[in-house]
Amino acid sequence: MNEIRIEKVTLNVGAGNDSKKLNAGYKLLESLTGKKPVKTKSKVRIAAWNVRLGLPIGVKVTLRKEEAEKFLKRAFYSKDNVISKKFFDKLGNFSFGIPEYIEIEDAKYDPELGMMGLEVAVSLEKKGYRIKRRKYDQRQIPEKKKITAQEGIEFIRNKFGVKFKEEQEDD
Repeated sequence: MNEIRIEKVTLNVGAGNDSKKLNAGYKLLESLTGKKPVKTKSKVRIAAWNVRLGLPIGVKVTLRKEEAEKFLKRAFYSKDNVISKKFFDKLGNFSFGIPEYIEIEDAKYDPELGMMGLEVAVSLEKKGYRIKRRKYDQRQIPEKKKITAQEGIEFIRNKFGVKFKEEQEDD
């Protein structure tokens, strides 16, 4: 029950209110994953940025199971298998940005899309985490079952062979 696994990997491209960048992000995520992305809409109005409630401001796609692991290997390759421990939150989840999509393994440059980056967010869980999502008798995860940042770091190090910037300076 204490075995950590990847719950999901979410890829996100923020576009603001630029419709060209939104369409390019849609095509980018579709070409990288082979899945149909979903447009994200604004939840609040921000007058300074010309964003109104319900306006599409980004696209995202969620990967699970084997697809998530395969894409994560490609994403770590784009970061030279080195990330920072600062990317992890206190529950072991982490996210990082990829400044240019052509850095991802097997990604080809598309002049129609131009240069754009994306964010990769990874959620980790243990067996038994279903109790927080189920419909009947929903409960919170007990403190002793929660994943710590250090456990998440160890999982990523062992599973994907990723090194961390703080350690690399010591070598």
